[in-house]
Formats: sequence, structure tokens, C-alpha cells
Amino acid sequence: MSFKEGLEKLGPDVKDSANEAKHRVNAEGERAKRDLLGDSMPLGDKAKSAVNELKNRGAAEIDKTKREVRHADDR
Repeated sequence: MSFKEGLEKLGPDVKDSANEAKHRVNAEGERAKRDLLGDSMPLGDKAKSAVNELKNRGAAEIDKTKREVRHADDR
């Protein structure tokens, strides 16, 4: 990979890394909320929280995959 190609990939990599981190933090927040509130949390809220955690983990994996695909030909 040339220096120019590396610079062109830097912006999207930073954006995807930041998004991945945001999604992972949100997913962990949902997990922590359920762990903290435990049985006092209504079942419907627990289900919504679990779905939100899964959505955030999926979005984080998508961001990670985008970076990996972008650099697949660099190896």
C-alpha cells in the first residue's frame, strides 16, 4: 500500500473505529443496565435492552468488517 492509499483510508478507518467503539460502549451499557437493575426491571424493558445490545454489537461488527475489507488487499 502506498502512502497516498494509506492516507485515503485513514479518514474512513477513523470514522469506522469511532463508530465501532461507540456501539460497543452502548452495548455494554445495555448489559450493565440489566445487570444492575436485575429483577426490578420489567420484562418488556429487559427485552428491549437485550435487543438494543444485540443491535449495537451487530453494528460494531459491521464497522469492524468494513475496516477489514478496506485493508484486505494490503496483506
